[in-house]
Amino acid sequence: MSRIFTATVASVYPLYIAKLERKGHTKAELDRVIEWLTGFDEAALEKHLEAGTTFEDFFAAARLNPKAKLIKGVVCGVRVEDVEDPLMQKIRYLDKLVDELAKGKADPCARVGA
Repeated sequence: MSRIFTATVASVYPLYIAKLERKGHTKAELDRVIEWLTGFDEAALEKHLEAGTTFEDFFAAARLNPKAKLIKGVVCGVRVEDVEDPLMQKIRYLDKLVDELAKGKADPCARVGA
């Protein structure tokens, strides 16, 4: 089992925000990406962050967007569409959406059919 599975979303969330803010994007944009992928609105996301929810439990509770399977590309040298472990793939989907947003590409959710 990967260590990221038991890491809390709250421990990584500030890193996502910092990455996006360095590139001129906002927390609100990150929250929109998370909501699109998981179905968690701002209030639900905040509850997960406050509760210290692990990535494993976070994605177990999520209603993954059915269009998430359309997310393609490379994250950390690995093609997200080729990741075999379902949980790791979901985490990589989130990473890829954050990367796309940080790179200033068109709304990453719209690119896969938001």
